[in-house]
Amino acid sequence: MAGQMAGQPIFILKEGNQRTRGRDAQSNNIMAAKAVAEAVRTTLGPKGMDKMLVDSLGDVVITNDGATILKEMDIEHPAAKMIVEVSKTQDDEVGDGTTTAAIITGELLKKAEDLINQDVHPTIIAAGYRLAADKASEILKELAKEITVDDRETLINIAGTAMTGKGAEASKETLSDIAVKAVASIAEKSDGESIDIENIKIEKKVGGSIEDSELIEGMILDKERVHSNMPKKVEGAKIALLNSAIELKETEVDAEISITSPDQLQSFLDQEEKMLRDLVEKIKNTGANVVFCQKGIDDMAQHFLAKAGILAVRRVKKSDMEKLVRSTGAKLVTNIDEMSADDLGEAEMVEERKIAGDSMIFITGCVNPKSVSILLRGGTEHVIDNIERALNDALRVVAVAIEDEKLVAGGGAPEIEVALQLQDYAASLSGREQLAVKAFAEALEVVPRTLAENAGLDPIDMLVELRSHHENGTKTAGLNVYLGEVIDMWEAGVVEPLRIKTQAINAAAEASVMILRIDDIIASTRAPEAPSGGMDGGMGGMPQM
Repeated sequence: MAGQMAGQPIFILKEGNQRTRGRDAQSNNIMAAKAVAEAVRTTLGPKGMDKMLVDSLGDVVITNDGATILKEMDIEHPAAKMIVEVSKTQDDEVGDGTTTAAIITGELLKKAEDLINQDVHPTIIAAGYRLAADKASEILKELAKEITVDDRETLINIAGTAMTGKGAEASKETLSDIAVKAVASIAEKSDGESIDIENIKIEKKVGGSIEDSELIEGMILDKERVHSNMPKKVEGAKIALLNSAIELKETEVDAEISITSPDQLQSFLDQEEKMLRDLVEKIKNTGANVVFCQKGIDDMAQHFLAKAGILAVRRVKKSDMEKLVRSTGAKLVTNIDEMSADDLGEAEMVEERKIAGDSMIFITGCVNPKSVSILLRGGTEHVIDNIERALNDALRVVAVAIEDEKLVAGGGAPEIEVALQLQDYAASLSGREQLAVKAFAEALEVVPRTLAENAGLDPIDMLVELRSHHENGTKTAGLNVYLGEVIDMWEAGVVEPLRIKTQAINAAAEASVMILRIDDIIASTRAPEAPSGGMDGGMGGMPQM
């Protein structure tokens, strides 16, 4: 970048910096973004394929989830990173629809490129896209139908839709049922259905089949009892949660105890033992028969606890302790001296079971658990990881549906309907924005088109058929990729929360507008290091004359 001044060039940017301007910058960005969208495109829908990602350490991830794929791909290009952001936001916000969000962004940019080539200015396209995105949200809200937390069947359909195409088909019913029960039990009525998915703990164990997965109305801890003489199974459990160690307290300040004769030593040891015995006695007197301790438990104390018939577990993670509080109703106790029967939680059963060769503690039959656990089983590590991602999406989507209480049909139905209504809306605009709104409408059709392509159907035939159904008033007509026919998605039970669609379309519009408005890319490369030894070699390492 040089200016001319009295014949003398002026350099503003460092040497080695790259600068791309105008059309070049735009087409460069659009190309990168399209390439990323293209990468996840084949994973969309029930017939979508999976990706295998191998990182630098050789760890393998097999997944169908758009956000996971884009996160694992090490993407370098700055504009392409924005598409990764879109799918990440979609994942954080709703949990599903990450691939949809990415491919809509790519398609919006592709359509914008055509318009730029017809000399429509990027800011006009940006303005049109904003209008279209607002209008699309309105149309979607009109299409949405109400749902309540008690409508179990519909919620199971939502979970099923979210899991379709993610390797969990074979046991979709089992997993959908687990997902809905789990979310329903942690939904809190008080503050307008706010649901914290963190309260559902997923434990994975290789072995068995996916069908063996189960929901535990309580907690699973990947721990074992501290002493083999403790009971393996406690019915009618009274549970104490301790935040402090069952050990002797060390003095805060440096102190020495000087012992001069053997009997003094013996009395000192007896005293230590008595203190531990008293601690255990205090716990026993509250009526507790199960103890979960966040810190350590002394060997001697373990012996006394075992004699008292108390099942104890030590070094439980803080996050698990918090979940135990929510599922058993116990209070977290920091000082054993202050402990009383009111601080105890309850569960029908606490037992240690062996799952796939590892001991785990199951706390089951909690009265009204506000935190539950899901035990996932599957043939191999990769299968379980894939199922976990699918289940996570299902949990999030069910939670969003209960929070918003609004649903739309799936299978490409809402996209086609929004596209048709946007075409009419475009005709009512007078400026060049009309072209951008029209392009936006066409871009949304990428979803049903991709669904058809991934299922090996003819995309043009399918789109024509979809449009005619929608023009004849079937607003929920979508694509059944198994039969290759257009059917009513609402009746088929293919439903999704409204937020998936509004979030995907808005995020895609915002990201594409942002990329469109860039007309100058200045990339600074690191300046080459000056050779060590300073100026010894004449002019900074130049050969001397």
